[in-house]
Amino acid sequence: QVQVVESGGGLVQAGGSLRLSCSASGRTFSTYVMGWFRQAPGKEREFVAAITWTGSHTGYADSVKGRFIISRDNAKNTVYLQMNSLKPGDTAVYYCAASGGVELTATSRTYNYWGQGTQVTVSS
Repeated sequence: QVQVVESGGGLVQAGGSLRLSCSASGRTFSTYVMGWFRQAPGKEREFVAAITWTGSHTGYADSVKGRFIISRDNAKNTVYLQMNSLKPGDTAVYYCAASGGVELTATSRTYNYWGQGTQVTVSS
């Protein structure tokens, strides 16, 4: 079992930045990939970014590529999502998730453990 907890959400003006944190605990050695997803009210959950614990391989959704940066600190079992040049369309609840898969994946069902989410609101 793995527990993940997100933090760092808040209200920011368009063009501003926020950094989200995701702390993992439990059987973290059984996870290989950490991902960020987001979901706006009434909309489907969508992939944002993912990173591997080993090698720091990363992947991004086209909508955030060049603006968001995912990183991790293995010693702290923590993953970060640095969000720059934020747009109102980025407004959503952001979820951190852990996967036992061996490769980067953008598919929600491949992630086994999920956090409760943190709200990000970008004003125009």
